[in-house]
Amino acid sequence: MAMDQTDLKLLRIFLAIVEAGGFAAAQSDLNLSLSTISSYVTALEARLGFTLCKRGRSGFSLTYEGQIVFEEAHRLFKSVAQYETKMRSLRDKLTGTLTIGLTDNTITDPGARKIEQTIARFVALAPDVTLHVETRPPNDLLREVVTGVIQVGICAFPKTVLGLTYVSLYSEMHRFYCAADHPLFEQPDAAIDTDEIRRFRIVGRKFWLGRDLKDFAIAKPHAMVSDMEAEARLILSGAYLGYLPEHYAKQFVDAGRMRVIRPEQFFVETLFQASFDNSKQLDPVAKLFLDILIEDFGATRP
Repeated sequence: MAMDQTDLKLLRIFLAIVEAGGFAAAQSDLNLSLSTISSYVTALEARLGFTLCKRGRSGFSLTYEGQIVFEEAHRLFKSVAQYETKMRSLRDKLTGTLTIGLTDNTITDPGARKIEQTIARFVALAPDVTLHVETRPPNDLLREVVTGVIQVGICAFPKTVLGLTYVSLYSEMHRFYCAADHPLFEQPDAAIDTDEIRRFRIVGRKFWLGRDLKDFAIAKPHAMVSDMEAEARLILSGAYLGYLPEHYAKQFVDAGRMRVIRPEQFFVETLFQASFDNSKQLDPVAKLFLDILIEDFGATRP
């Protein structure tokens, strides 16, 4: 069938309903009443000639046809967004500089791999823009986003700063490790409790504000670091225990140089976000990068 603007509007509403998990859940996203949402879906079903979903006391679920429509509509709007981005970049002929900030040792994280995809797409759409990439500890990265030195920072930020906008991207799991030369390495997990761990030196991170120490109830760490490589070196010395990102520590665990301690008990999950100053008008270069980043990660647009 030939599509028009009404069809596109109805499909967008249908997508929002499915992504929210039902009619009632989509009300706040669409800012529409239940009866209005229901009438839009009924109109789309009439237009298509088949039922898209089951709704009622038994809950919301898609029919076979509804699932196909959802998948195809999702692909359609993604292609439209890519087309619009491409046309905008050609029209605007973007030039200048974009400075983004990253934190260290995230390249082995499967959750972070879409960052490379975003960079590749950005360069293809804005080939004349000079890209600056700064690697900083989280506190420094946050400060430079606030001061405008960095236009977009991507990090597990230690705190929320008023005036900045945050877009959630992915999570990173940290677990507690010791090295092969540490006395706990040969001990089974069942023999290691919090009191046993407190007998040894523990590494802390400047930017975690004590979150890595709360499980052990110690007043202060025995060593302080600002990045993952420094912490890994201290742990590998056999003199310290500490947290590391699971993906980063894997290389040492696989080599037999480290082991994880009580993974079901000692872990910290951090949320990586993109942060930028939305109080000022974003320049077209930064806006393009953020648009691509949000699309690649399937993030919620602020």
